[in-house]
Amino acid sequence: MSRVLISAAELAESLEAGKSPLVLDCRARLGEPGAGRRLWEAGHIPTSQHLDLDRDLAGPPGEGGRHPLPTPDAFTAVVQRLGIVPGTPVVVVDDMGGQLAAARAWWMLFCWAGHPDVYVLDGGLRAWQEVGGELVLGQDSQPASSQWQPTFNEGATIDADEVLATQSLKVDARSLERFRGEAEPIDPVAGHIPGAVCRPSAANLTEAGRFKAADTLDAELPRADAVVAYCGSGVTACHNILAYAIAGRPLPRLYGGSWSDWIRDPSRPLVRG
Repeated sequence: MSRVLISAAELAESLEAGKSPLVLDCRARLGEPGAGRRLWEAGHIPTSQHLDLDRDLAGPPGEGGRHPLPTPDAFTAVVQRLGIVPGTPVVVVDDMGGQLAAARAWWMLFCWAGHPDVYVLDGGLRAWQEVGGELVLGQDSQPASSQWQPTFNEGATIDADEVLATQSLKVDARSLERFRGEAEPIDPVAGHIPGAVCRPSAANLTEAGRFKAADTLDAELPRADAVVAYCGSGVTACHNILAYAIAGRPLPRLYGGSWSDWIRDPSRPLVRG
């Protein structure tokens, strides 16, 4: 597995040297459409472009869950609009240690669309500011569009019927309270997929909001011959997939619809407790 994290100091050095990786600001707030754009306009890493969780990294909610994957054609239009090409490194950033849209963007670009050089800023915007990185206001110039046509890896995903049939270990990235069905603040039904284990995405990070060391993650992450990653809507599950990548382990498949899709069919089994 190639390297998937970049430090704030490395990013600053790269930008100062004029190497110009494409920086994508993926900040988002669940349930607040437009919040990421407002945060970006209020201050962002120089040259960075806004990448929206709801508009760019997901299809319309409904069939397929709250954040279903967009169609390949729709995501191709996004990468072309942003000028993404395989020959230019991409750095994705959020302000939650990658737990929201940064890890989702990494997964969609690297694992699904096959871009060879995608990095998550370890520690996110907080780490950038800690090394003295400046934030700029307003709109930077839009990059020239690209003609890249990704070849999508459909084997990186798994749907509900396959999840029901597979013997793969299901790893749930939600909190333990949501996994047990003790609290469910978002979806109308509480619980988890039978046979699943809970690995909250927050457990992948140190108290400073950076990823734990590779050997620590390797010791902590659930181990099985085959793993399926899921969460509430297919966003924080990508953080667990990223943690597997950092640990040097085979990557889980993503159940993109996750719990919000699973519960759409009342015949599917579930567990509480």
